[in-house]
Amino acid sequence: MEAQFAAISDGSDWTPRYNIAPTQLVPVVRQNPKTTGRELSLLRWGLVPSWAKDSSKAAAMINARSETAASKPAFCDALKFRRRLIPADGFYEWARVGKAKQPYCFEVNRGELFSFAGLWETWNDPSGKTLETCSILTTTANALTAPVHDRMPVILDPHCCDRWLDPGTTDTTVISEFLKPFDASMMSCSPVGSRVNRPANDDPECSVPVEISQPQGSLFS
Repeated sequence: MEAQFAAISDGSDWTPRYNIAPTQLVPVVRQNPKTTGRELSLLRWGLVPSWAKDSSKAAAMINARSETAASKPAFCDALKFRRRLIPADGFYEWARVGKAKQPYCFEVNRGELFSFAGLWETWNDPSGKTLETCSILTTTANALTAPVHDRMPVILDPHCCDRWLDPGTTDTTVISEFLKPFDASMMSCSPVGSRVNRPANDDPECSVPVEISQPQGSLFS
């Protein structure tokens, strides 16, 4: 991962993850604020604005709508000055089927590593302890994800990653051009088992495709 993103690890433990839940640590690539290089580190998923009184709302800030981020106090400064990538090789969304929810795993080019577009912030608690947190930008769903959910995370075109991380790019009009639905023809989707529904389950079995019955007229029929 360090080689693909031309980033230097901060020494964090890079144990593979298969089911990351809100407020847990996620790997991020960002410009090191003290150097001109890129840093690969772990941040807590769920953004806490620098001005927040406490971190209790972090779980509700795991995502930021790309269409309105520039006008929201919690995200506007980060959109201009603190953008980052979140490397991943898949993500889950849930479709309601009757009273149940069926999880699906979405991939790019059958499991290729890609980058979510996101933001990060630094927050200090009352004792002065520093907490670094992040959020993933979302956009409208593409043709593949729309049957499951009306939103999807912003997946950056690899050619846009350098500009996305460039601290010299602060014009939100320019930045918004990166925040588009990803090409559905480059993605694939498979139903997975209910094991992924519990955050305590974090192993390769979470993303293993399963066979499900599809009534006529249902998703992906």
